[in-house]
Amino acid sequence: MLKPFQISDQNGIQFLTFTVMDWIDIFTRKEYKLDVVDSLNYCVNNKGLEIYAWCLMSNHLHLLCRAKEPAFLSDIMRDFKSFVAKKILMSLETESIDSRSKWILNQFKFRGNISKRVDTYKFWFDGLHAIGIESPKFFEQKLHYIHQNPVRAMIVEEEHHYLFSSARDYAGIKGLVKVEVY
Repeated sequence: MLKPFQISDQNGIQFLTFTVMDWIDIFTRKEYKLDVVDSLNYCVNNKGLEIYAWCLMSNHLHLLCRAKEPAFLSDIMRDFKSFVAKKILMSLETESIDSRSKWILNQFKFRGNISKRVDTYKFWFDGLHAIGIESPKFFEQKLHYIHQNPVRAMIVEEEHHYLFSSARDYAGIKGLVKVEVY
């Protein structure tokens, strides 16, 4: 029996959402956003990830993606989440001395202390929210939802103005992450 939102088709297109623990706004710093961008591109170029859409918000990431065979999407995403968490936590520990960084580390440490599966810090909520894409109409709905995130959050007026999204690619502007435009 599958857990809710578990990836049921490892090579089918999935709508995924990853959320930072306690919805902490960690992706407000450019360097942390670029860590996500670099990691996504690494997964595309080296692990068999195919991305159709993405949008990074202040505390969560949406993807429309699939894994090319023989890769498994759950393996790619596990490694992605682990790498991003370690990279950002290392930056928080070594480079940041401001009160916000200390507060964030304390929050992640608190969550790590109450989790049986984590040694020190807990960066992401467990698992991921995964929904299989079963029709072109549903794909288009999720594509629109992803690209409208920064518009709904009133960060930009036009979705293609948001740098950390594939909406730029769909508007004919080269984006930061390699995307297969649908």
